[in-house]
Amino acid sequence: MTPLEDKAIGCVAGAAVGDALGGATEGWTPEQITARYGGAVEGIVPPYHEDWRNARPIAPYHKGDGHITDDTLMTHALIRVYEKTGAHLDAYAMAEHFVPELMGERRWIPELEAEALPLQRVFLAEKWIVARLHYGHADPREAGVGNIVNCGAAMYVAPVGVVNAGDPDAAYAEAIDLTGAHQSSYGREAAGVMAAAVAEAMRPGATVDSVIATCLRLAKDGSRAAIEAVCGAAAGLGHWEGSFGTLRAAMRPFDTVADTYRDQGLGARRPSRVHSIEELPLALAFLVVAKGDYRETVLGGVNYGRDADSIASMGGAIAGALGGSAGVPSAWVDAVGTASRTDLVEPGRVIARAALRVHAGDLARRRAHEAAFTQLAGE
Repeated sequence: MTPLEDKAIGCVAGAAVGDALGGATEGWTPEQITARYGGAVEGIVPPYHEDWRNARPIAPYHKGDGHITDDTLMTHALIRVYEKTGAHLDAYAMAEHFVPELMGERRWIPELEAEALPLQRVFLAEKWIVARLHYGHADPREAGVGNIVNCGAAMYVAPVGVVNAGDPDAAYAEAIDLTGAHQSSYGREAAGVMAAAVAEAMRPGATVDSVIATCLRLAKDGSRAAIEAVCGAAAGLGHWEGSFGTLRAAMRPFDTVADTYRDQGLGARRPSRVHSIEELPLALAFLVVAKGDYRETVLGGVNYGRDADSIASMGGAIAGALGGSAGVPSAWVDAVGTASRTDLVEPGRVIARAALRVHAGDLARRRAHEAAFTQLAGE
């Protein structure tokens, strides 16, 4: 196995496992999680509500029991697009290739316990992609404008970082272009920074410090300020247990979602230069607290609650890329894969092969440009 394949598998499988573990605790506070499960969550647990079908009629999904959520469904869909195209992606690729992945073929959806179109499971902010591009015929480069601003683009963008492994600037630019068809403002910005974090984590010799430095160098506006504040607070913490109050206090000035997570005001999730999504800064913070350890990074996100599946998935993707496949507990990979009836390892191999194809094209273009510029410069 090459280092590229090893890190790609660690990233993609690591994201899926974090997603599945965090699904059970999504939307709840640390105190509610501890009360429900009799202590901190240390692995796969049952749904928060035993009667999960009827507890929340707007979201009758079987979260918990090792089931991946829409974060992983969309990540795998993006990997299939890269496999199909073997090229860098832009907003038009979202319209031409990603939309058919969401609405063109039935797949096993663990949370629905049935085969269905991925479109029938994804959240309303992700259904927006199909509504705007397939039915609304919007310009793909502008289609994300008007959507609620959330972590929807950042949660599945890790494959962009793998394709641009070792080149976070290119990953940032590609993710910003691609996700313009889905998100705007700080939601789109977070997607760019998340892709850059993965691209840096894929680089041989990368560290937690180099990942954070890359994010701070590239992030703009409130996203940068939030990452700096939350990761700064995390640097003084020794473990995720007991950290949640400190990290939430650092994030609060930049977040538009209230402390009572499901009780949102009129300003929530609207475009802003000064705000940030919560999920990426928290994922990076738990990476800092855990010093890059995969297991502790993910469990921090799982037990923090709120948008736990996305926090743990993003943290798991970055930690998995840093440490490679061996860092992701094989027992978790096997259990989540079995429970979700989904191969969590093969998509990592697929995106590694796609990255090789994309890199070959990059090299050819670079050599042609070098030859042309050498002549222009009279060298």
